[in-house]
Amino acid sequence: MQRLRSGAVDAPPFEEGAVFRSTVMVEVVEAARRAARTDASVLITGETGTGKEVVATLIHRRSARATRPFVSVNCAAFPETLLESELFGHEKGAFTGAERRREGRFELADGGTLFLDEIAEMSPGAQAKLLRVLQERQFTRLGGTRAITTDVRIVAATNRNLEEAVERKTFREDLYYRLNVVRLEVPPLRERREEIPLLVEHFLGDLRRRHGRAPSGFAPAAMDLLYRYPWPGNVRELKNVVERCAVLCPRDVVEAADVHLEGTGGDRNAALLPRGAPGDDLNPRQRALLDHLARHGRCTNRDYQELSGTSPRTGLRDLQDLIDRGLVVREGRRRGAVYRLRD
Repeated sequence: MQRLRSGAVDAPPFEEGAVFRSTVMVEVVEAARRAARTDASVLITGETGTGKEVVATLIHRRSARATRPFVSVNCAAFPETLLESELFGHEKGAFTGAERRREGRFELADGGTLFLDEIAEMSPGAQAKLLRVLQERQFTRLGGTRAITTDVRIVAATNRNLEEAVERKTFREDLYYRLNVVRLEVPPLRERREEIPLLVEHFLGDLRRRHGRAPSGFAPAAMDLLYRYPWPGNVRELKNVVERCAVLCPRDVVEAADVHLEGTGGDRNAALLPRGAPGDDLNPRQRALLDHLARHGRCTNRDYQELSGTSPRTGLRDLQDLIDRGLVVREGRRRGAVYRLRD
């Protein structure tokens, strides 16, 4: 097995549908790019909702197979017999209800990439047949006798610990080694919180394209809530929260009162909301500026000095700190710059 990990690289924040800015995700995406140049099997691990299929799609689009199909199948969505039919197809009359011949996902993905999501949920019988296909590059439809040759690149994903499954004998060791040639680990959202503003902006932009309207952004206090939340459902949960806010918020800017997160009511807030949000240690001057920008939209460095009573040097230091935290954007040259909240 090759574990592809490297130092951070300078990469754009968007890559084939993946939004990333943290060092750890830049590493994952760079590793995915390198894996895409080969035909090696890839195993993507990570919690539910972290974006494993986005990484699988990136690998396909960056590969020599990009012009061929990308076919996805969720191994947990089908019982054993139906999963085998989904993967390998069946002949007419192969079982009750098989009224016509049907091509399976291996045939549909021929020449391209087959993404097997939740691979750990595959039954022992299906695992054995999958292993045989990977070894022989051939399969037979259910109820058929003719061997069909296939040329498919396999990318598998799981939120389970496959090493433990191998030890418990619920997952074949030989199949594990066939799949685990290149391994990519997608970290949970709570370990890459700096991407939350970009993800929110991405989801709002998508809502505008699909529905014609969406809030222009989240107020600093609302964004602070998103930073603090532990996100057990990861990026998928964040997307749902943003869409709910977009539907229910009556204003152009989502305020903290509009953000409703699971399990954060009452006295449980302190236990569920970890430290480390970008607004945790702002000084009173900076908090007053964020409130001012939320009400008035923009200000200059001189406006900030008059508002806070600071010196020019301290004012610039405060403003630069807010820019570094991703809370404020500077437009124009430094002396004549205008500052506003990040969209």
